[in-house]
Amino acid sequence: MAKGQLRHIAISVPDKEAAAKFYEETFGLERMSESRVATRLSDGVVNLTLLQFQTQEDAGDERGKNFVGVHHFGFWVDDADISIAEIQDHGGEYHPGPEDTKNAEVKFRDPNGIVFDISTHGWDGAKR
Repeated sequence: MAKGQLRHIAISVPDKEAAAKFYEETFGLERMSESRVATRLSDGVVNLTLLQFQTQEDAGDERGKNFVGVHHFGFWVDDADISIAEIQDHGGEYHPGPEDTKNAEVKFRDPNGIVFDISTHGWDGAKR
């Protein structure tokens, strides 16, 4: 059985700067890093990534660039190959996801179509 720890939650928002300010000021999350489409915050254990897609290509799937809500969550795993085999053996399917995450993690859909990803190196601000 693959073991993983839930350490990443990504939400799509219409204004990532306003959303970041809310989570920083309301819950004391710390800004860890930023890119064109993502602002990464942390409580010291879990990474919260705020996504604001600029194009349909950025979004990477049928939900599109204007989707607002929980986009996906992520598990920090020890061995990607074992985890991928377990995911597929239990009905999960590979999901290409946005272009800018290709090297950071591997995305899947669970048997219900919910998007999640796995990473062997974690996310900014997440703690093993």
